[in-house]
Amino acid sequence: MFNNYFEQVAAADRLGFGVAWLAQAHLSTVTQKLNSKPVVPHWQGEVGLCTDFPQLALETFRRTKRIDVGSAVVAIVASGGPIAQAERIANTVQFLSLQSPDRKLHVGFSAGRFEFMARPYGILPRNAVEEAAWPALRGQIFIEAAEIFLRLLRGDTFASDDVRPTVLTRANFRSDDDWQAVQDAAGAEAEAIEIERRYEFEDISIVPKEWPRNQLQLIAGTHDPRAQEFVNTILPVKVFNLSITSPEIIESTHERMREHYHPEGGEWQRRDMPRTTFVFLNAEKDLTAEQQSAAAHEEARLALGEYWKALEGTLDPAKVEKAVDNALIGNPEQVAAQALARYHPEDRLMTWFDFFNHDSARVIRNMEAWMEQVVPLIERGLE
Repeated sequence: MFNNYFEQVAAADRLGFGVAWLAQAHLSTVTQKLNSKPVVPHWQGEVGLCTDFPQLALETFRRTKRIDVGSAVVAIVASGGPIAQAERIANTVQFLSLQSPDRKLHVGFSAGRFEFMARPYGILPRNAVEEAAWPALRGQIFIEAAEIFLRLLRGDTFASDDVRPTVLTRANFRSDDDWQAVQDAAGAEAEAIEIERRYEFEDISIVPKEWPRNQLQLIAGTHDPRAQEFVNTILPVKVFNLSITSPEIIESTHERMREHYHPEGGEWQRRDMPRTTFVFLNAEKDLTAEQQSAAAHEEARLALGEYWKALEGTLDPAKVEKAVDNALIGNPEQVAAQALARYHPEDRLMTWFDFFNHDSARVIRNMEAWMEQVVPLIERGLE
């Protein structure tokens, strides 16, 4: 798998792709299926192999010449928490500056896709109130961790008492019943309930203190509007979306970020939120255009069907159809037409070619077809 990755990222560098985005995972997904509450009980195999993004990023920079490297995403509440993650990122950018002073490290960060990866680090309910509030509280823990992570990267010296307190109110919950359950657990009809901090420390700062912060780009993997706004009170932080994010959320996010993006980051641009898309492209030379289209649609049907079965244990046709609507599927002409119809001319696409495909040579051919056949058609359509 790592050999496949290095082949593909070398091809991406040669072809002129902008950023190589690396998924990060922690702990065995196979083993977690034995847990009392498995998160993905029907998933076959491991979710990912990248458990140390900074190390793999530096190795990627060493093997390539132009392409940037990004994480999609680093879980800042796991693997030692936000303090350890801030140190790793600062050191990685420092080493990058010695090797490639004109390239950037794009650090996407979040609470983590799967909760079981953070629980061994103490990110779990500590009492009845936290148990009742957990779905909402987990997002607040991410905000606490994000403040620590970002302020350390900014170069601050501070203690945990200087960090924003976590206070839960009705606004944090989806329903009155959810909020009532938290109040019942607390034994009071309070309008606000303060939660004890997750991270307690006296004054700290990280080393290195002087490093080229202009070579770091931060991106938050959260759809919480309050979190997106809060992190931008500290540093310029762009945002991710998922491949199945609705157009309404996409547009409302752009509107919000135009108002709240940190001024040091400049004016918010549409390309500051990459549009993630599955690409099921077939440009195989021994097939006609019609055969390429049919083969691409079959590849998409099988991959997306297995994906939903793995995540939920049942094949939900409605969800598969929704995912297909957010994928680019077909021969080069069809994929270009879909991209032109679906995306804004100023969008930046984060193209996912290896989804459920371990045929590295085929993945690279698809990447080549994208740059050599699809991109010229898109550019012509934008003229």
